[in-house]
Amino acid sequence: MRATKFEFEYRFFIIGALFFMGFSLYHFDQVNSAVAVLNRLAPSLDLDSPRGLFWVRISFGCGALLVFLSAALRTWATAYLRTEVVHDSGLHSEALVADGPYRYVRNPLYLAAFPLFAGIGAMASRLGWVFLMLAAGVFHYRLILREENELLQTQGESYRAYFATVPRLWPSLRPRLPSSGRPARWGQAIAGEMFIWLFGAAELCFAITLNFKLSTIIFVSSFVVYFAVVYMAKRRANQSSPKA
Repeated sequence: MRATKFEFEYRFFIIGALFFMGFSLYHFDQVNSAVAVLNRLAPSLDLDSPRGLFWVRISFGCGALLVFLSAALRTWATAYLRTEVVHDSGLHSEALVADGPYRYVRNPLYLAAFPLFAGIGAMASRLGWVFLMLAAGVFHYRLILREENELLQTQGESYRAYFATVPRLWPSLRPRLPSSGRPARWGQAIAGEMFIWLFGAAELCFAITLNFKLSTIIFVSSFVVYFAVVYMAKRRANQSSPKA
């Protein structure tokens, strides 16, 4: 059930492939998921009327808010874990971080995947949205099992105690652990998660303008930002590593 080493190392590309597959389902279901929800909630609403277009924009705006929620949670988590660790292809299990959001939930980065998939899924078809949510659940749960297994092997009793105290994915309403005093590094976190913020900006742009071409430009720019961030993080990590 655990994700393989290959899946973990290439998780970004696999997630990208899942999004591609989800949106490809428009070939089988041409009804947009957000529009379908509107039709169900207000069947008499004319979506081509000014009032109908207003609510269409609100629907996509709600999707953008979910993406921004994901970006905020990821930024909070990255502020304590560091960008070079979050976006590294390798699995880091040499240290246990139990500060910031990690005091409330063990896997805040994976938890953030659900509002991300749900928010972007608002632009997919009905079938695509269902596929994206199921795919997000299965794939990220398998990634969690792999990480937790590695941490149990490397951290031993300290992680077992953390494992027993802090919930896996359903966040606690109160911190389960006292703060260790680890400082948050917000600058590198915001830069590291800027591509998710741009995802939200792209969908918000679509909600406001209903211009797919303009929002696509922002989506594409987010991938450029992602690869630039990964490159800079790797370079920074190489420079800070001790020389042989």
